[in-house]
Amino acid sequence: MTRASVLYEARDGVATLTLNRPEVLNALNNDLAAQLADHAEAAAKDPDVWVVVVRGGGRAFCSGIDRKELSAGRISPAFYRHWMRGLNCLEDMDKVVISVLHGYSIGGGLQLAVACDLRLVTEDCVIGLGATEHGLVPDGSILRLARIVGLGRAKELTLLNDWMRADEARAMGLVNWVVPPSEVDGKLAAVVARTLESSRTANGHAKRLLHESFHTDPRAMLEEVLRAQADCMASPEMEEANRAWVEKRPARYFRPGP
Repeated sequence: MTRASVLYEARDGVATLTLNRPEVLNALNNDLAAQLADHAEAAAKDPDVWVVVVRGGGRAFCSGIDRKELSAGRISPAFYRHWMRGLNCLEDMDKVVISVLHGYSIGGGLQLAVACDLRLVTEDCVIGLGATEHGLVPDGSILRLARIVGLGRAKELTLLNDWMRADEARAMGLVNWVVPPSEVDGKLAAVVARTLESSRTANGHAKRLLHESFHTDPRAMLEEVLRAQADCMASPEMEEANRAWVEKRPARYFRPGP
């Protein structure tokens, strides 16, 4: 039986996608790209999933495209379609997506990370791109990176392909948290718990509107913002927020099933 290139687990409101080619530092190939996209779409459609976590098994998050397969002509055009389908799904879903980076998180690894909403990295993480060194465009980050770190930094990372330490990535706003490797699971649990304390309906709309703010004049979005607010006001989560306020307790939006 062929081993899965991406593992999927959904439990207690959290779907975890784990890249599973540890012998090549989770290098990207056709199967991994297709499975990543399929699992991302499954998580997006699952009403019991509130948060999605993307991780890498073994010694690294992801070392980028599999150069052996690329040089042998085994990276097909379908790879790029699946790759972008997966990244777009992670970015577009109305759920918070957290990437957890450790070891080498370079090339496609960084491209995958910037398609996620939040980035948690370990102190030993090595971060960078590299696509143009190999004759390619960093398709997963080329339309995203400047929105996170600004155009100047994005050009530096994309055109020079220098790698950086986790603290440097944190200083430029590329990642959200840097922790020792021994503390990464505890920090992830805390971030997930904090996310579950917010309304999923409100978070979903807020995420979508933040993305749209890069494309549209804010004044032209007024009616869309009001529609989103009306949806939040009519949601069961607003009822819970109001009950919690009256009862002087924290709101409990996420309630695990039996």
